[in-house]
Amino acid sequence: MSLPPPEAIEAVSELDPAAHDERTVIPLAIEDWLTVIVMGSLALITFGNVLVRYFTDQSFAWTEEFSVFLMIVLSLVAGSASVARNLQIRIEYFADNGSPARQRFLARFGSLVVFLLFALIAVLSTRMVYDDIKFGETSPGIGVPQWWYTIWLPVMSVAIAGRAIGLFIRRGRRA
Repeated sequence: MSLPPPEAIEAVSELDPAAHDERTVIPLAIEDWLTVIVMGSLALITFGNVLVRYFTDQSFAWTEEFSVFLMIVLSLVAGSASVARNLQIRIEYFADNGSPARQRFLARFGSLVVFLLFALIAVLSTRMVYDDIKFGETSPGIGVPQWWYTIWLPVMSVAIAGRAIGLFIRRGRRA
């Protein structure tokens, strides 16, 4: 049995983004699997609602509210994955040009700013969750406690801030 040509191996690695992932203390597969679970849940809920509407001319009241919640969670999970993989939005002309020292400085500066932003969001959104619990806020659609939805903003903000610190450390170690 012979090995495939190098071009075939490169083509496969271009299709698999995980092939280019850096080593991290906390595996990047966590975000990948969360994405799969959230997307699958979103698809099943939406499909179920479409079937119910088609056959009964009624709609599940909870599906729209829960779908919006899942899309927000999906955005935060994707944000965490993009920070961990250093794929967040940036102007690549400035970030990827210049001396290696300049590139390292800009990468570390960017990850530090991301950390500060999401640490601030985590602190402020924790206060929002506290207020939701304290005042007994309920969701507008189905009347469940609002903190069931808002608790995930500080949790995911801490995750993104942690990924940003990890990126900051990894970029500092590079020669």
